[in-house]
Amino acid sequence: MPITTYQTALDYIYSFIDPTRQGSPDPAIAARALTRITALLEDAGNPHHHLRAVVVAGTKGKGSTCAMIEAMARAAGLKVGLWTSPHLSSYRERIQIDREPISQQTLMKLVNAVQPLVEEFDVATYGRPSTFDIGFVIAMRHFVAKQVDLAVVEVGLGGRYDAAATITPLVAVISSISYDHMAILGPTLRDIAYNKAGIIRAGQPAITVPQRAEAAQVIAAEAQAVGAPLWLAAETAVEPWIGAGLPLTYPAPPQPTKLRGAFQRENARLAMGTALLLRGQGIAISDEAIRRGLAEAWWPGRFELIDGSPRILIDGAHNGDSAEKLWQAITQAIPHRRMILVLGTSRDKDIAAIAAALAPHAAQIIITRSSHPKAMDLDRIAAEVEPWTTAPVQIAPVVANAVDVARALAGPDDLICITGSLFVAGAAREALGLAVAD
Repeated sequence: MPITTYQTALDYIYSFIDPTRQGSPDPAIAARALTRITALLEDAGNPHHHLRAVVVAGTKGKGSTCAMIEAMARAAGLKVGLWTSPHLSSYRERIQIDREPISQQTLMKLVNAVQPLVEEFDVATYGRPSTFDIGFVIAMRHFVAKQVDLAVVEVGLGGRYDAAATITPLVAVISSISYDHMAILGPTLRDIAYNKAGIIRAGQPAITVPQRAEAAQVIAAEAQAVGAPLWLAAETAVEPWIGAGLPLTYPAPPQPTKLRGAFQRENARLAMGTALLLRGQGIAISDEAIRRGLAEAWWPGRFELIDGSPRILIDGAHNGDSAEKLWQAITQAIPHRRMILVLGTSRDKDIAAIAAALAPHAAQIIITRSSHPKAMDLDRIAAEVEPWTTAPVQIAPVVANAVDVARALAGPDDLICITGSLFVAGAAREALGLAVAD
């Protein structure tokens, strides 16, 4: 049956969500997902083989890094495709060209083209495709059809067995690694780093930021094993680490104009280093384009400050490390009298670590949840928050209501901080009228 409406196209994509399908740290099980998307891409004509791409993995900062790389390449006059996940408001946000989300009509057309492939797919051998698989194939086909000069591809989960691992990138990029998705990626930082480092390919440059020792060791070992030059986006220069050449000089101070927070400096260094390495891969990005891209790069829901009285900060911090950096950035950049914390997260997140980083500093806490199926139960969040605060705690089950409660509690000099999940961030942006129209 042909897809004739945008909503029907979305319904078709989402019909492949399988709530019983669980990730696993078992490499054999994880590899099955990579085998499945590889087979589906082959049935679709291997569109990813016709793209020049950067692949970005990491625990924190990968979305912001993608946004900065994209902006630098676009400032150089290139047509740039961008694949990211999850979206904040509209599915169309996941697939963008020159920061314009895919149109409803184009998405419908591509779903119609992919539908026969999915229906004829060898499910008995590979298993049923996932919603993510189908979206990835659509994105790759869209980028090829529109003849993008560069695709910036964010890893969905991990790296080694993610759909993005089907790509041989011009540059493999690894942002900061910390604890997240341990049930799937493994319980140790070494396990997590092993998954992230799986995007590194033989002969292709890779770049990362300073990491904790156990993660750094794994990344270095992967680069050596596959024969890839590895670079480090250090404080003052892009330094050669393994099999690389001379240091590269940053063409701009590492502080993006529109992406606030001290933690974005590390992401900016990583993005600038990637742009410099792309020159050696035949992608011409001038110093001026790097500077302009850094100034213009924008990524909603990441330390997004909405001016007003009171001011509202929206951030997708979703683990303890990112929550700690969020609080540090607040203390450095946003003077305020009291912080009103609106907190909601997903079931697979370490809410205790998030609560430990933020709850002690809040004068009021409102616990909420997004409409996503993986949203954590309100009572569980409350139980994890309680040991870390003496502040009043109340529950508002809907994010929009939580925003209203916070506004009623906050004085003009207070700060409302909405965090814990990108799904909560997206719902807050919708409540505030900031969302991309679907």
